[in-house]
Amino acid sequence: MISVKISQALNLQMNREFYNSRLYLSMATYLHSINLAGAAHWMEVQAQEETGHAMRLYKHLLERGARIIVEAIAAPPQKWDSPLAAFQDAYRHVCKVTKEFDELVALARAENDNATEFFLQWFVTEQVEEEDSTDSVVQKFLLTEKANGEALFMIDRMLAERGK
Repeated sequence: MISVKISQALNLQMNREFYNSRLYLSMATYLHSINLAGAAHWMEVQAQEETGHAMRLYKHLLERGARIIVEAIAAPPQKWDSPLAAFQDAYRHVCKVTKEFDELVALARAENDNATEFFLQWFVTEQVEEEDSTDSVVQKFLLTEKANGEALFMIDRMLAERGK
């Protein structure tokens, strides 16, 4: 049986993941507004992944007999100063989420909930991948600051290939 502490913590994270999805979708709308459809596509794929993460947590809670609480989701920011700023914000956010999952793993260990700790390992691995892929985009955008405008469009075309 899942503990109340674990249930509450996983419910909180599930709702955070729904927020994360909306954050990336908001970033996508910003990127579309400045005609970077490829970068927007990258964020749209990320938004879909975050919804998938929320649903993984939902299903785990359901399988463990926990009460699922779907809460209101705060509105994410709507505008960034530049594509680079949006991706830097995304990278900082991914790092924050990594810490959240690290805290969940520590809680599962403290509660001696081996099933949840094992379940959370997927997210730990996923966060390493997400940090790497988001930072890679940030580094590419940093290069465009030193190059001509064509570099930005090349990056945008590359980002459009995500998930194809």
